Amino acid sequence: MDDYVGSNNVVRFIDAFVDSLDLASAGFGRTLPKATGGPGYDPGDLLKLYIYGYLNRVRSSRRLEAETHRNLEVIWLMRLLQPDFKTIADFRRENKTAFRQVFREFVVLCSRLDLFGRKLIAVDGTRLKAVNSGQRNFTKAKLAKAIADSDKRLDRYLKQLDDVDKDDTIPAAHVDNLEEKIAAIKERRARLELHRAELDASGEDQLSLTDPDARAMHSSTRIGVGYNIQIAVDTKHKLIAEQQVHNKVSDLGLLTETANAARENLGVDQIDVVADRGYYKIEDIEECEASGVTPYVPKPLRGSAVTNGFFTKEQFRYVADKDVLICPGGETLEKKYYHKVRDIDAVIFVNAKACKACDLRAQCTNAAFRKVMRYANEAILDRMAVRLAATPEVLDQRRESVEHPFGSIKQWMGQRDFLTRRIENVRGEFSLTALAYKIRPRKGFPPHLERVEVVIEPD
Repeated sequence: MDDYVGSNNVVRFIDAFVDSLDLASAGFGRTLPKATGGPGYDPGDLLKLYIYGYLNRVRSSRRLEAETHRNLEVIWLMRLLQPDFKTIADFRRENKTAFRQVFREFVVLCSRLDLFGRKLIAVDGTRLKAVNSGQRNFTKAKLAKAIADSDKRLDRYLKQLDDVDKDDTIPAAHVDNLEEKIAAIKERRARLELHRAELDASGEDQLSLTDPDARAMHSSTRIGVGYNIQIAVDTKHKLIAEQQVHNKVSDLGLLTETANAARENLGVDQIDVVADRGYYKIEDIEECEASGVTPYVPKPLRGSAVTNGFFTKEQFRYVADKDVLICPGGETLEKKYYHKVRDIDAVIFVNAKACKACDLRAQCTNAAFRKVMRYANEAILDRMAVRLAATPEVLDQRRESVEHPFGSIKQWMGQRDFLTRRIENVRGEFSLTALAYKIRPRKGFPPHLERVEVVIEPD
């Protein structure tokens, strides 16, 4: 059988990599066989099977069981072992947290092979569908609308039933049909009321019935109900340095957590991170700088001034030594009001007298005078804007690197949804996905690494 598995076949790499791991310290259960009972499956063998499956678009436990009977590569990798689908599925569920440690071990291996540049990482997020349909996900507004619709239909059917009582010529079958519809609507309305009570008691903004941790994503993602996947990609070879799964709909507030974890995985004290406009949040930018991560995040074009076509805030120049703003008309705006935004101190700059006589007022505001707010710690954003202006090519590096893994995972690996429920199980599943993406042979590596020829020895 060994003749059918070439020396450069990826299954040989999977076999060597898993054999080099300390599965007990990684958190896998049943690594030591018991003295009593029949022999169990080695967790290393089942881990090899899952890595191979995720690498080759075979994620279902039943399909993996079938591969152990007919796929020569899998038969070689499993050494003729043929676990049933329940054993395979139980292994994934019971070792969900250990898969993340295996992912980190592979990051260490890639570092030893000098596959990380460890200078610039790109962070981005995508949404993958959960095992929960949109019809089994509710918000307070959705529940209120559904209950109101049920009430309208119920009133309509009750009115029709009253009309039937007044007209003896209507067939009895029609009456029975109306009564069945009324009973069905009452039953549905009772369920909706229970869901509303459950949602109010939970304190959450959404309720998912099939997968309680899944959340309805923004309509622009076309995912429906799912999870928010965050990755940090080293720009040298587009390898994932960190991956996380959240059920938060927005990317705001996730930059520091993802980038700092990637920095620790890569073993460096300082690293640059680039992300898109969806991560632009002053608290997150400040935390990045404090944790040894230098952020590059472009400012989004949003706000009433942008919507109305007025001068944007960036066109008001801040003079640090005088603590004033200079407007596009050359006038000076000074501090007038103090404000709080998300517990952050802010100041509003105003020059009402100059605005009244300004020829550019129609391009600046439709109010009596223009107000410009500035955070007390906005110097952080000013520094980042200067960095971006000096190195605009970093935004192109972001697109070229972080979009590649998501495209490969969704298109080449065929994963657009999850098979497991609850966020901890989903995190374990995506750890397998990210690991399989990194193992996949690709062009662009050093010549001796384009094919799998690395012999791994335990430390």
